[in-house]
Amino acid sequence: MISPLRSLAAVTTFLLACNAMTQAQSTTNAPEPTLANVRYGEHPKQKLYFWKAESDSPTPLVFYIHGGGWKGGDPQDKNLMSMLSILLEHKISVVSIQYRYIQDAVAAGIEPPVKAPLEDAARALQYVRTEASQWNFDPQRIAASGGSAGGCTSLWLAFHDDMAAPNSQDPVARQSTRLFCTATIRPQTTLDPVQMKQWTPNSNYGSHAFGIFKPGPKEFQLDFDAFLAQRDRIADWIAEYSPYALVSSDDPPAYLFYSNTPAIGKKQGDPTHTSNFGLKLHEHLQSQNVESELYYPGVPDAKHRTVQDYLIDRLTRSKN
Repeated sequence: MISPLRSLAAVTTFLLACNAMTQAQSTTNAPEPTLANVRYGEHPKQKLYFWKAESDSPTPLVFYIHGGGWKGGDPQDKNLMSMLSILLEHKISVVSIQYRYIQDAVAAGIEPPVKAPLEDAARALQYVRTEASQWNFDPQRIAASGGSAGGCTSLWLAFHDDMAAPNSQDPVARQSTRLFCTATIRPQTTLDPVQMKQWTPNSNYGSHAFGIFKPGPKEFQLDFDAFLAQRDRIADWIAEYSPYALVSSDDPPAYLFYSNTPAIGKKQGDPTHTSNFGLKLHEHLQSQNVESELYYPGVPDAKHRTVQDYLIDRLTRSKN
């Protein structure tokens, strides 16, 4: 007789295999970009991909920023590929960007290194707006989305003052960086090590954003203790590049998706992607009367259970 535990294990293994197969099929069947490797800057990584939704009128646009700790990742990652087809079916066009990494910034002497990926995202967004008419999308209905570091970048764009330079001779620089909304997947919402430590005692992320690494043969290894010790020295940088610090009452709506339940002040299994980040930002946004929605397993009265559900609902609502 097969034990119930063995039977349950077999079923679990089968379901995981089916899920992996479905995910692989959805990625394999994802549509090819309408335009690929479109340059928005001179660096080889400053390029983007565009998928055009078929529509007689201008569509909303999702501006996607992949994760990977600003050190790697794929602009056609599984988070994007899993929702790409359904976004297009709902007449929502999509852009996904590549950008310079921390190591590129260090090699170029850019301080702090996080300036490179974040300002690349702003520049890419400005460039995309110059193509609104040609690509048939509404430049006033752009939602930023992304996972992990890409989500952090999306929130930084959303909360930062408009970076447009109206008097610039560069037509790209004259474009706005403001967003219609954001929908992010397990983002870091602060780069302040003091806040991170208060929210999640075993925090270990973020030192690389400011060029603080452990000495030794392995390059770009995070050093949270040194980051915490040097916090006051780089306080201005933290204030400039930390989404939480930039929140103001005129910011666009934000949707925050996490796969774990918050527990402020307690150690987390995955401190880099803990929903403690989301809960504290959600509370902060509400205190500023900024529309905010937080999802995690067991959250009461969840309106949208996925990023794609939120994006479709928010972007396709009647303007009236």
